[in-house]
Amino acid sequence: MELHCPEQLGCEITHHFSSGVYAKEIFIPAGRMLIQHRHTHDHMSILASGHVLVQLGERKREYHAPAVINVPAGLSHSVSSIKDSVWYCIHHTDETDPDKVDAQLIVEN
Repeated sequence: MELHCPEQLGCEITHHFSSGVYAKEIFIPAGRMLIQHRHTHDHMSILASGHVLVQLGERKREYHAPAVINVPAGLSHSVSSIKDSVWYCIHHTDETDPDKVDAQLIVEN
């Protein structure tokens, strides 16, 4: 289950795993969006570079890198890239298979 901007639209995803911590690194070209989705647990997202508009529930806010955003469990959220951006989603999980990790962390809308 992949809910993010697909590679054919210019997004690039890199998976990082380390002792129960998973980081999904996503390059989001300007004008692209990570579609709305929800997670099973709270997690941190880090805007490493760029400029984005984040929608958390009904609230929208712009962020310029560097920024750390807390995303509460169960809250629908999306990220729209205003400038080319690098975004990290940081999760606690023991899953280390990139093809299975989203199924464990993302709640069906």
